[in-house]
Amino acid sequence: MMWNTVKFGDVVRQVKDKVEPQTAGLERFVAGEHMDTDNLHIRRWGDVGDGYLGPAFHMRFKPGQVLYGSRRTYLRKVAVAEFEGITANTTYVIESKDPEVLLPELLPFIMQMDSFNEHSIKQSKGSVNPYINFSDITWYEFRLPPVDEQRRIANLLWAADDAITEWQQTISKLEKLLAAVREDVLCSKNLPRKKLKTCVKNITAGKSVLGIGKPAAENEIGVLKVSAVGADGFVADENKVLEDNDTFIPAFSVRANDLLITRANTRELVGRVCKAPKEYPNLMLSDKTLRLEVDEVFGDKDFLLQVLRSKEARKQIEATASGTGGAMKNISQVQILNLNLPLPELNIQKELAAKTNEAEKTLEQTRIHLGNSFELKKQLLKKMLSA
Repeated sequence: MMWNTVKFGDVVRQVKDKVEPQTAGLERFVAGEHMDTDNLHIRRWGDVGDGYLGPAFHMRFKPGQVLYGSRRTYLRKVAVAEFEGITANTTYVIESKDPEVLLPELLPFIMQMDSFNEHSIKQSKGSVNPYINFSDITWYEFRLPPVDEQRRIANLLWAADDAITEWQQTISKLEKLLAAVREDVLCSKNLPRKKLKTCVKNITAGKSVLGIGKPAAENEIGVLKVSAVGADGFVADENKVLEDNDTFIPAFSVRANDLLITRANTRELVGRVCKAPKEYPNLMLSDKTLRLEVDEVFGDKDFLLQVLRSKEARKQIEATASGTGGAMKNISQVQILNLNLPLPELNIQKELAAKTNEAEKTLEQTRIHLGNSFELKKQLLKKMLSA
């Protein structure tokens, strides 16, 4: 079967169907924040008429067309519309020129290829908010198989995408279950409230040291970025290689089961907590990542991890966080220690934490399956669309 080298602009077109949002009869709009990295599905949207919609929102899209975020293309925002709506002129609406030449079902996967993304990033203009003109992606070249082969490839890739969607839905359900147990059981109104300092004997702050903008390899030394305390747990790769190894302080290295909390971030993220799954002797705490030294006679780390993630704790943290800047907020060690939280006797803490530990383990395994599914899809893309 012959594969032909084609230019993107030879087989696709940009759809410029300009309409007025208020008079076009459209109910939904899609903005950049409604599209997720490496996710072909649009799970969120806004309602036309519900608040202000800027003048850039005048491009109609229809089911089956592909939406592509032209700003900060390194975010890899490509999505297939499943409903009719409106989007901004900075989100390109794209479709196949001829389904007998380029199968519409294959188009989004072509736009997810590493080579397409690399081309788009390289041709982007601007530094603060880089963007790409549609004309600069039209000359991207790729190998295109015959339509029958396209159909076979598209079917396999959509099957891989379906597996990803199923794992994502499972994760969403587990997260809701975990949150319900956290709020209704671990933070029951019947439990006594005490200051966190009754079971945290000390807080260890790291140090601000100079680092290079890349993560440390196993044989290198790094300092944690604030993003190492992730939404789903500890993210070891979120660190910077030290410019000078002599600035590394072993006492600040990450230990197994360390309970970490951020002291500076946006209002929504300051005070985020996680537990280190193992020892990382080559990574040290920064001045923005704090270690809670728990007195394990009075406090269980798994229990504290959950209650510090609760709505009750978040409300206190966001209320006490301070800062003159509009974005970055800080919370002091004193404020952390004075958080008023559900703190029953240790044996009850352990008993309640066990209810969330199983859900956490299941979540962790499911996230591994999701990661494997993403990797499978990536390998399929690379293998099947590279003749």
